[in-house]
Amino acid sequence: MRLPILCGALALGASLLAWQGRYWGFRGEVDNDDAPFPPDGHEKTEFVFARLRYPSVRFAWGFRGSWATDYWKADRQFVQGVRRLTRIHVRSVEQVVDLDSDEIYNWPWIYAVEVGHWDLTDAQCKRLRDYLLRGGFLMVDDFHGTWEWETFMASLSRVFPDRPVVDIDSKDPIFHVLYDLDERFQVPGIQYWYTGRIYEKDGIEPRWRAVYDDKGRIMVAICHNMDLGDAWEWADHPRYPEHYASLAYRIGINYIIYAMTH
Repeated sequence: MRLPILCGALALGASLLAWQGRYWGFRGEVDNDDAPFPPDGHEKTEFVFARLRYPSVRFAWGFRGSWATDYWKADRQFVQGVRRLTRIHVRSVEQVVDLDSDEIYNWPWIYAVEVGHWDLTDAQCKRLRDYLLRGGFLMVDDFHGTWEWETFMASLSRVFPDRPVVDIDSKDPIFHVLYDLDERFQVPGIQYWYTGRIYEKDGIEPRWRAVYDDKGRIMVAICHNMDLGDAWEWADHPRYPEHYASLAYRIGINYIIYAMTH
């Protein structure tokens, strides 16, 4: 009689550890680490939204890590949009990927938010460079103004000291792989509700930039002076304007399809 009880206890313990590995490991870094786990959260799919966990120059909001801004709601609402608007089979639950681990090589598309606060180590820069040159894709979002750009570049220039950051031409396939995105505009965060401004800090002009590989493939897609993550997170709120949310979804979906086909 003791063996079944022991096996049951071990199974329960394994389940709790699995849960702990997904959520409890980020206590003190995220606002919502008690997210309900969807029934299909472990489904094996062809695509997973992977969010990069990185060290910050400072914590942007109290004790929360900058990497976790908008986590987890933005991720899950965005993938629901991908499910509705494309035929991509997407997992309903995001994957947090630590840059100190070789796990990054398992995920061909990575999203990093608030990179105006990141502060990568030499080892992390080396791993990120290797990942991107092997065919990985990094989308960065939600950083604003001169100071955050300089902080972002302090690490990126160590990832790619030999490659320039350039503006993406409107004719680039990344803007046309599914949606034609010739008419792009600045996508604000929820600060728009109480400031009435669509920009933050001195980041008045939205910039779509990139780092390319030797074959002309975008490796790093840079969304500067905009906040697509907030648009995904608050797309279901009546106060957030629909045209901003719609553009944010179209950009994200284009970037996924581009990354998986180029």
